[in-house]
Amino acid sequence: MVESEAQGRLPGIAPVSVVDIGSNSIRVVIYEGMSRSPAILFNEKVLCGLGKGIALTGRMDEESVARALAALHRFKALSDQARAATMYVLATAAAREASNGPDFIHKAETILQRKVRVLSGEEEAKFSALGIISGFFHPDGIAGDLGGGSLELIDIKEREIGKGITLPLGGLRLSEYAGGSLARARTFARKHVRSATKILEKGAGRTFYAVGGTWRNVAKLHMELTQYPLHMMQGYEVSLEAMMQFLDQVEIARESKDPAFQAVSKHRRALLPFGAVAMQEVLSAMKPAVISFSAQGVREGYLYSLLSDGERRADPLLSAAGELAILRARSPEHARELAEWTGYMMPYFGITETEEEARYRQAACLLADISWRAHPDYRGLQALNLIAHSSFVGISHPGRAFIALANYYRFEGLHDDGSTAPLAAIAGPQYVERAKLLGGMLRVVYLFSASMPGLVKNLTFRKSSNPDIDLEFVVPSEYHDFAGERLDGRLQQLSKLTNKRLAFVFE
Repeated sequence: MVESEAQGRLPGIAPVSVVDIGSNSIRVVIYEGMSRSPAILFNEKVLCGLGKGIALTGRMDEESVARALAALHRFKALSDQARAATMYVLATAAAREASNGPDFIHKAETILQRKVRVLSGEEEAKFSALGIISGFFHPDGIAGDLGGGSLELIDIKEREIGKGITLPLGGLRLSEYAGGSLARARTFARKHVRSATKILEKGAGRTFYAVGGTWRNVAKLHMELTQYPLHMMQGYEVSLEAMMQFLDQVEIARESKDPAFQAVSKHRRALLPFGAVAMQEVLSAMKPAVISFSAQGVREGYLYSLLSDGERRADPLLSAAGELAILRARSPEHARELAEWTGYMMPYFGITETEEEARYRQAACLLADISWRAHPDYRGLQALNLIAHSSFVGISHPGRAFIALANYYRFEGLHDDGSTAPLAAIAGPQYVERAKLLGGMLRVVYLFSASMPGLVKNLTFRKSSNPDIDLEFVVPSEYHDFAGERLDGRLQQLSKLTNKRLAFVFE
């Protein structure tokens, strides 16, 4: 077996790399392969500041260009070392606007031995929107992608996108234009945001999807200062009122010694107040209900655009959960059986699921056996940590907490402790109770299946004609040898949780 056939990798796909040449940073991301929810094999960025000085001189800074070209040599070597079958190279505002942009692009193409696609502002907005579509469940709102040189805005409704626009409000450009003055930056930003009123007014009461490194650092800072327990950027949500108040705080704290501010890199920290000004002006004009931060952007949107229509329509959460089951579960087929079986059983306990709730339950079942190799005392905790901190998309933070908790309860029992408290606070009472119900059901059926397929589909609940029993757990008579004290104990745990009198019936 050669190294490229390692069992920790999905079979049948080859790595692909994307080099993203932005105005503030350039980055290489090497993905496991072309799929609906590709895992990242390698990710590195260099803060070159190609857009530095363009607003004043019209040219990219020569020192920044030299640093960028040196980084591209390394990115090419990394891509080759990772056996990337294909490399895609994208360039944005700095390269398309600078007078020395064409010369830089020529040198970049020589180094990378690939054609560099210089995106127009409209194309940048389009791929940013596709990044949101690839990473959110039924997106509905306006995406704003703040780079170093420009801000792209575009309307998104499900899989439909409007015509995007680009504004000269990138964090680097705004800070240079303003000469360090936030008042001047605000005047400049307000003027340009006013030209986007037609798009932004349609976003009232919907979601603003914030994309880009500076805005991600705004979210990171908010997490630190509010002591939010789950440091996952994708899908992190803040209400309009809370975000507007927080942005005021960011703007006046440029020299803050607060450890939370110090956690942001010095380079990014200098741009945060200007990113905050740009966001405030956009939010004031749009008046969304909520701001949702995205780890998915132009790179992911570009790869998403290359998939077939069938692949694009696949559920990213269930695709990723199914792939993880293939890599880590004892039987992926058994995991799929559980996802189907639990859906049939939920109505017996008075549960009518929404589409989103059903997706989360299915994902929880697909992931229910990924920690089996751990010591039995730590399987629940490992499952909780793996799920809570995995780079899933198409999922809310409460949904992520639900899936992690369901699998913790499945191993550790239907009670809360210090390990569950942070995620329970994110999930909310309804999801916590639903997670315990699912965990309780899995605790029963896993004692039948031994984590192998073929048996679970033959089990069912039904209403009982016995006045002393609410629900019977009906088991075919050929499985009578599975009966035992441990199985009865698990069913009675579920009975206590649901306040339903439960009993096994073998027939």
